[in-house]
Amino acid sequence: MSVSTPLQPRSFPEPAALLTLIKPITWFPPMWAYLCGVVSSGASVGAAWGLVVLGIVLAGPVVCGMSQAANDWCDRHVDAINEPHRPIPSGRVPGRWGLWVALAMSALSLVIGWQLGPWGFGATCLAVAAAWAYSAEPVRMKRSGWWGPGLVGLSYESLPWFTGAAVLSAGAPRWEIVLIALLYGIGAHGIMTLNDFKALEGDRQMGVNSLPVTLGPDAAARMACWVMVLPQVAVITLLALWGPVWHAVAVAALLLAQVWAMTVMLEDPKAKAPWYNGTGVVLYISGMMIAAFALRGMV
Repeated sequence: MSVSTPLQPRSFPEPAALLTLIKPITWFPPMWAYLCGVVSSGASVGAAWGLVVLGIVLAGPVVCGMSQAANDWCDRHVDAINEPHRPIPSGRVPGRWGLWVALAMSALSLVIGWQLGPWGFGATCLAVAAAWAYSAEPVRMKRSGWWGPGLVGLSYESLPWFTGAAVLSAGAPRWEIVLIALLYGIGAHGIMTLNDFKALEGDRQMGVNSLPVTLGPDAAARMACWVMVLPQVAVITLLALWGPVWHAVAVAALLLAQVWAMTVMLEDPKAKAPWYNGTGVVLYISGMMIAAFALRGMV
């Protein structure tokens, strides 16, 4: 008769689990927003191409990756309910490795941000602070369905857009750029709210007051739609008033397509929110780049 030996806990994380921890799929929005900032600045890339590449890497793999590691560490108890297969609750990233990765990447973010000049470094400091404020106690802004998605929306869209424009301009961006970047960041609040649907049960049990928890799925989905639509209506109006009318028409066409997708999603928000995040969000960010080119033409 043989006696089986229990599996020993890991001492070091699995390499594949570390990649999962920093969630590459989430890197695209801030990278895209940084590129929108570069385009909207109107500056010639030329010899500054290195700053463009460095900023994209900083916005995506480094800062966004760090924020995901920090969030997974701070959310390890919630993930044990919602997603027990995640790297930390599954034990594939054992002990305090998740925390060490997040802290190391925070330091790396600041080192790289320093290379982007004072505007780039200042924006990087804000991004790192926002990442920890969102996830970590005692602030943990993600407990609020209003403040949490708002902070993420501004950090994912407005801040990298502002940074890309500031780095390429070597100074403060034009007020039109700041306003459009801010509007798209506000609209991203709705995208983040829809993203909260996947964690509905765990959030409810752990006291995370996301809008799907506090308002219910149907009301939260409708609220998210309005929050996404209204800033885009403002963008369309501003572009039409400023002169780039055809760009405004293109953004309006994309918004109409989003409204159609919203009607589909609202039939069953809990089931179809992930579908919308893979469909309507593409239309949303396409409008961002069109707006960036409109701003570039106004230089």
